[in-house]
Amino acid sequence: QVQLVESGGGLVPPGGSLRLSCAASGNIYTINAMRWYRQPPGNKRELVATITSDGTTEYADSVKGRITISRDNAKNTMWLQMDSLKPEDTAVYYCNARIATKANIGLIGDYWGQGTQVTVSS
Repeated sequence: QVQLVESGGGLVPPGGSLRLSCAASGNIYTINAMRWYRQPPGNKRELVATITSDGTTEYADSVKGRITISRDNAKNTMWLQMDSLKPEDTAVYYCNARIATKANIGLIGDYWGQGTQVTVSS
């Protein structure tokens, strides 16, 4: 099967930086779009950024100019570079990927990581 594993979360003061990673592994044939979501305390999960397989990116208005999404298709890995962090960026961050497995290359499935906590506080 397929697994997505996030890493890189932690506690950082306002204005600080963090870099999150998401590594996909398993019986992967191809990965289409990859996304980062976040769920702030007491709120719904929200889309932060998207990157397609050809590198096209989109960002939520709340993070534009502060956050950069990137990926390495050869390594099946995605990153989220977060700079100028604010307390309102505090959330559990989840990676998501649309993946076709070698067992069924015609079926694109939706896969999620387990989440990594980001806390922005002094």
